[in-house]
Amino acid sequence: MLTNASRYSQAADDIVVRTAVVGGELEIEVSDNGTGLSADLLPRIFEPFMQGERTLHGAVGGLGIGLALVKNLTELHGGSVVARSAGSGKGSTFTVRLPLTSEAMAPEPATVVSPAPSPRNRQHVLVVDDNIDAADTLAEILRAYGHVVTAVYTPEDALQAFMQQHLDLAILDIGLPGTDGYELADLMRGTRHNASVRYVALTGFGQAIDQQRSAAAGFAAHLVKPLASDSLAILLGI
Repeated sequence: MLTNASRYSQAADDIVVRTAVVGGELEIEVSDNGTGLSADLLPRIFEPFMQGERTLHGAVGGLGIGLALVKNLTELHGGSVVARSAGSGKGSTFTVRLPLTSEAMAPEPATVVSPAPSPRNRQHVLVVDDNIDAADTLAEILRAYGHVVTAVYTPEDALQAFMQQHLDLAILDIGLPGTDGYELADLMRGTRHNASVRYVALTGFGQAIDQQRSAAAGFAAHLVKPLASDSLAILLGI
C-alpha cells in the first residue's frame, strides 16, 4: 500500500500511516493526497490486473496485482481491507483491519492440497521480458494453471531457450533492449525450430496502429500491460 501511495503521488504530496486498536482489531491506514481513484475504478481496485490512472510523467508501472495480493493476504489472516477516495485528484485511503487475540489459536487439521487442475490444453510457454519481476509473476500465474513455463530476461537467453525446448507459445516483450520483440521473433523463425509456435506481443502500447503492426509482424495476439486476466485466459484456453 505504501508503494502504491508513493507511485500515485507527486514528490510534494503527503503520505500518512496511522495505526490503532479499534474494537479488538488492529487497524492500519495508509492515506495520501495524490491522484486518487475515480468512482468507476474504486469498486474494482482490488481485482487482479487493475491499475489507477497513469500520471502525466508516466511514473506508473507494475502488473496491477499488488492490491489483489493485499486483499488475499489480509483475508488469509481473517482481516479485511477497504479503499476510500473522494475522486480523481483527491487522494485515497486504504485501511487494513486484522483481528487481535490473546488466546493461542488451535491448529487446523492438516489438509491435503490438491495440485492445480490441468488445463484442457497444457502448453509449453516461453515468457521473455527484461522486467524480471514482471516475467516471473506472469510465469507463476501460468504455472498455477498447469502450463509448463520458462521465463527469461534477455533476447540472448530467449533465443537459446527457444532452440533447446519444444514450445507452443512465445510471449515476447516488444520493448526489449537491444533486440526488440519484433526482431527476436524474426530470429526465432530463422532457426526453423518450433515451426508451429504462436508468437504473442507483450507491450504497454495498445492503440490500433500498435496492434496492426504486431499482426503484420506475424504475432497471433497482442497483450497490453497491465495484463487483463480475461484476455490471458482466452489466449491459453484456461
